Amino acid sequence: MSQNTSDSIIRDAAAAVTLFTRLPLWKLVKVSQGNYDRAVGFLPLAGWITGGTCAVLIYALSFVLPPLAAVAIALSGRLLLTGALHEDGLADFCDGFGGGYTKERILAIMKDSHIGTYGVIGLIIYFLTISALLSSLPSLFAAVAILASDPFSKLLAGQLTNLLPYARPEGAKNKASYQRMKPGRLIIMTIIGMIPAIPLLSENRWYALAAILPLIVMCGLCVYMRRKIGGYTGDCCGATFILCEISSLTAITIIHSQL
Repeated sequence: MSQNTSDSIIRDAAAAVTLFTRLPLWKLVKVSQGNYDRAVGFLPLAGWITGGTCAVLIYALSFVLPPLAAVAIALSGRLLLTGALHEDGLADFCDGFGGGYTKERILAIMKDSHIGTYGVIGLIIYFLTISALLSSLPSLFAAVAILASDPFSKLLAGQLTNLLPYARPEGAKNKASYQRMKPGRLIIMTIIGMIPAIPLLSENRWYALAAILPLIVMCGLCVYMRRKIGGYTGDCCGATFILCEISSLTAITIIHSQL
């Protein structure tokens, strides 16, 4: 690997962490607009940070708090780390697709900074569901489950940029025009997204089946977005991550209950 290629990968990874978390890596690594355009290829790497933080908090807090309280605080820690980026996307997605009937109306609603009924309901159902799922599992296993699910779900959400065009003709609000990944970057993204699942699979290989449900959800959302708005937006990516993560944790919990 050439020095230029290695340097580009490092800067792309730093851009991903800067975009998808609140960690100020831009102060340490100088990144260009081109790095931001390729940042989605390292979205699962941000999942290592967010999923890892949540996992550590769940396990550490379980020694002094009941399971539900430990999970609630851990999820709050992840929210602070990401600035509620994906949750904001879920709320906008629910409002847009719930209240809009045309492409123009859906996109206009998602761009509106105000939250509506569909967004509120979507967030309530999301937090109730993920809290119930994680708190129902043994604390160490819940930590392993969220560590596996977060990067893998980000891997799936990132595929929207490979499968769909960007839906807004004026481009993204953050000025990042995500590029489709070349095969080499896609392989790197896949490896990064799947490595955190190794502890889960070492527990029992049957947990590999938990990847099926989020994959189906991602494909279904991709078809739905193409039909409704002809592509994806940043909010769509955030919502896809959350819905895939919920699907992954649901599948893991079901398999765990049967073993």
